[in-house]
Amino acid sequence: MAQSDIEGGQTNAAFELSDVADRRKNVTIMAQVNKPAANKGPAQKSGQSHGLGPADSKPPGAGQTSGIDPAINKPAPVQSSGHSHGIDPEHKTTYMDSIMHIFKGNVGPGLYAMGQAFSNGGIIVSPILTVLLGIVCVHCQHLLLRCAFKMRQFHRADSSHLPDFADTVELCFENGPIRFRQCSQAMKLAVDVFIVITQLGFCTVYFGFIAYNLKQLYDYYGIFMDIRVHMALILLPIMLPSLLRNLKYLAWCMVLANIFMILGIFITTFYATQDLPSVKERKLFSSWEQLPLYFGTAIFAFEGIALVLPLHNAMRDPHEFRHPLGVLNVGMVIVTFVFTFLGFVGYLKWGDEVQSSMTLNLPQDEILAQSVKVMVSLGILLGYALQFFVAIQIMLPWVSRKFDPHRANPIRTELMFRAALVMVTFGVAESILNVGALMSLIGALCSTALALVFPPVLELVLGLGPPESRCLKLSCWIWTKNIMILLFALFAAVTGTIESLRIIQNLE
Repeated sequence: MAQSDIEGGQTNAAFELSDVADRRKNVTIMAQVNKPAANKGPAQKSGQSHGLGPADSKPPGAGQTSGIDPAINKPAPVQSSGHSHGIDPEHKTTYMDSIMHIFKGNVGPGLYAMGQAFSNGGIIVSPILTVLLGIVCVHCQHLLLRCAFKMRQFHRADSSHLPDFADTVELCFENGPIRFRQCSQAMKLAVDVFIVITQLGFCTVYFGFIAYNLKQLYDYYGIFMDIRVHMALILLPIMLPSLLRNLKYLAWCMVLANIFMILGIFITTFYATQDLPSVKERKLFSSWEQLPLYFGTAIFAFEGIALVLPLHNAMRDPHEFRHPLGVLNVGMVIVTFVFTFLGFVGYLKWGDEVQSSMTLNLPQDEILAQSVKVMVSLGILLGYALQFFVAIQIMLPWVSRKFDPHRANPIRTELMFRAALVMVTFGVAESILNVGALMSLIGALCSTALALVFPPVLELVLGLGPPESRCLKLSCWIWTKNIMILLFALFAAVTGTIESLRIIQNLE
């Protein structure tokens, strides 16, 4: 899961993300205000720089966007993004550091759900589809990188940093076909909305994931409580780290979460590989009705596309991120292998009895197995705050502008908003108790759009722009490939959403 769906972010991160962003925005705005009028050329009138460089680098004909302050020709500060998703752009990372970020950014509850995903696909079909899905996801991540590079080159930006996901989408639409340019702000907002829903979806799944693991332990020792009571018991431990306003105070959470998750993976793999039955005892292909659930869960597990651009910007040598044996390819090969292997042995070991978290299939009377449930639950609990931070980072400027426009009590406003948002995820978790169906729903509804829809659309938009702003040439291969990806994404999104909602409704 969120992505993890979980667990991204540098373990030694010690920085004040929002405060730094605010200071940078204020410096930029003051520079624009104090700039002599004589230095303003016509090209500056189009306004936004999106973190790419000076405003006068914007090409003629690029569309105007809403929310521009005519006095300074810049967006209002609260409209800037630059979300780094828990990655410190000031702390440059090495090749191995970034590999670990890729791994941690994709490994979460979604990994432990791969056994159930394979039961929805079949013992032979699921590994093939997982490898193909991994290839498509990596390709789409490269498309996102390519589009961000094209935008930086086209705007002749001096900065070595690439714009973030949402800004890349906005820039591509601003430089695409004329009729699409008025949609640029809406497309940027759509990306932010999908990221927020995905991150909060991860957080919602965490409640159920932790509660079911702890309930199994409590039940074994004779303490029987309803699953909703278990969720209520973990509300306060989840709430407290989520109120921390600075990521540097979450560094210890990240360290412990990563240790617990890695230990949990190794021990779960150990149990899953003991006394394996024959492959012939499992279904080679499940059914067409179950297949959408496989896609939803698998896409949910590949949750790291929002980390691609921040990770690239954080590297000492960004070229190492994108070359054939670079961080992105190698990291995603490792992630795809882990997903495929653990999903395969999990379904082979437990068959149709495999749970939405394979930790629930471990022996209940063995101390080692019990310790895994505790460690993984703690790892997920501590990872909640980081996934939650990403959503807060995107939503807080709008909330502050809406409810505290004069910034009379900014800290109180933020803390109240954080607490309210935690309660929202808690309320949804209490309402939807089927963790597997919830993961599949989030994957089909939101993760598919981020991972499989926006990247090919951006490539097509850039290729369809007018000659003066066209950055790509569209060949028959590019058209065919992107249309196939979009059709697959549409199939996975529609069927996965319908089937997940049907299961959730039947449970109710």
